[in-house]
Amino acid sequence: MGVCAQLIGPLKQQGASTPFPIQTATLPDTLSGRDVLGRGRTGSGKTLAFSIPLVSRLAGLTPSGNKISRHSSPGAPRGLVLAPTRELASQIVATIQPLADAAKLRVTTVVGGVSKVNQVRQLRRGVDIVVATPGRLEDLKSDGELRLDDVAVTVLDEADHMADLGFLPSVTRILAATPSGGQRMLFSATLDSAIDKLVKRFLVRPLTHSVDAESSPVSEMTHHALLVADTGEKRKIIEDLASGTGRRLLFTRTKHQARKLARELTAAGIPAVELHGNLSQNARERGLKAFSDGQVRVMVATDIAARGIHVDGIELVVHVDPPAEHKSYLHRSGRTARAGHSGDVVTLILPEQRRDFQSLVRAARISTTPKQVHPGDPVLAKLRGPLAESIPPELAPAAASRRVPQATSTAQPRQSAASRQRETAPRQRELRRDGQAHPGKARGAHKGTRQSASTQSSSGVVGFSRQANRRSGSRRAA
Repeated sequence: MGVCAQLIGPLKQQGASTPFPIQTATLPDTLSGRDVLGRGRTGSGKTLAFSIPLVSRLAGLTPSGNKISRHSSPGAPRGLVLAPTRELASQIVATIQPLADAAKLRVTTVVGGVSKVNQVRQLRRGVDIVVATPGRLEDLKSDGELRLDDVAVTVLDEADHMADLGFLPSVTRILAATPSGGQRMLFSATLDSAIDKLVKRFLVRPLTHSVDAESSPVSEMTHHALLVADTGEKRKIIEDLASGTGRRLLFTRTKHQARKLARELTAAGIPAVELHGNLSQNARERGLKAFSDGQVRVMVATDIAARGIHVDGIELVVHVDPPAEHKSYLHRSGRTARAGHSGDVVTLILPEQRRDFQSLVRAARISTTPKQVHPGDPVLAKLRGPLAESIPPELAPAAASRRVPQATSTAQPRQSAASRQRETAPRQRELRRDGQAHPGKARGAHKGTRQSASTQSSSGVVGFSRQANRRSGSRRAA
């Protein structure tokens, strides 16, 4: 297929010994320098389909098209990959990096959510390939830290998702800033009118390759629609499905639900990580790494994980909340049954969601018959698989989501009147007995007691007055 022998070793180390259809279809053209439009569903191998020609051409490992400079200037990369999310950018780098190391090329990410300092430092040292999200790339470009006039190979990955997120104006400006004679590759799961405008403006006589469109059925993926009676039963069913030994990915609609569910599962002995937009980049990467490495077998996520996140061996995808539209359903489901592996997709449906779900699967062209289930149903045990050992929350991996402990007060508890009476009763009885034996002494004792109490009361008033003055002074100072 024209792949340089220098890259065969790193490809085998990544388990890519046999090419996928999208790679077989596009590599001859992309390695020769042609503009290519590749369409394939998530998990079809698109990342390697553009990573191999990107590295091969920049390193001069294969004869192709226009001659490309072999050296990159500071702040001026020769290769650019645009991705819609930080997570996808990180995973693209993880795929490119072994190939780039073998070809002695330097790669860096330029994404939002983290400090610019390290990104600027890397750019000033000089990098060959930049994998970026559109927003941060434009920020650094406007700061004068990044130039695009040396870019020889440009890749748009998940272009349809960038359109859904509203990035097309930014992508258009970025592509317009790259040299018109460079190679451009656009990979997408679907093609709509917005993507077609980009293709007509920026790709020169592109060769189109469509393999496994997003709406095409996946024979290894089995869909299950489970009807649940109410939210109480739904909660028990979720816990049952999450308690298996294999990797499973649970999708919710909101960030709050993802955070809450992940923490509830960890508290129930099922360590889980959360992935949503409210997390810092470091927290996202830490959770994703724990899930990928197998430290934690359950991830609860919003649709941020539905596109471009590739983790091997996800056996089960659970739509805790059915998505609003069919494209999200397909992208979520595409996290399992990837690269020829099998997987199950479960959707939990409350009575009021049944009609919307039927419209959803019709649009997605999925054939499944809803089935009523209750906690303990044998169907759940079959989907769950072998039961994993329960892990106490205090022994769960550090990356697992946990409930925030309630703040404890260090103030002494207020003593009740009954408690004070119980403590002073023996002393009062002793004084009464002493008074009966020595009336004069008792009167003196009572007098002393009254004086002492008066003194304490006076002292307390003075102390309270001083404290009030201090508080008043503090308020004035504030």
